[in-house]
Amino acid sequence: MYYVDGFVLAVPRRNLKTYRAMALKAAKVWRDHGAIEVVECVADDVKKGKHTSFPQSVKLKPGEVVVFSWITYKSRGARDRILAKVMKDKRLKDIMDPKKMPFDGKRMIYGGFKTMVDA
Repeated sequence: MYYVDGFVLAVPRRNLKTYRAMALKAAKVWRDHGAIEVVECVADDVKKGKHTSFPQSVKLKPGEVVVFSWITYKSRGARDRILAKVMKDKRLKDIMDPKKMPFDGKRMIYGGFKTMVDA
């Protein structure tokens, strides 16, 4: 079964074009190093919940939208190898600077997941 890195973050709507360009560049780097799939999704039907929700998880502010994304790998070992290469890839140097990111990285939620169902 595959291994997945998942991400949820808040992006100011005015920065979506910049975020998309950054995501396309990063996706190419991840794919070049062996990731199977890179997917970026913008919230379309995501409401604030009473107790939990995507907007609450990233402390969504007015003028922002939730972005949900994932990267798929063949295995956890493949992910670890690919991530090590990605972090050293000079093509990402300019977009890895927290001051240049089109979103607040402190509110990004991320983690690695083992696939349980792949139907």
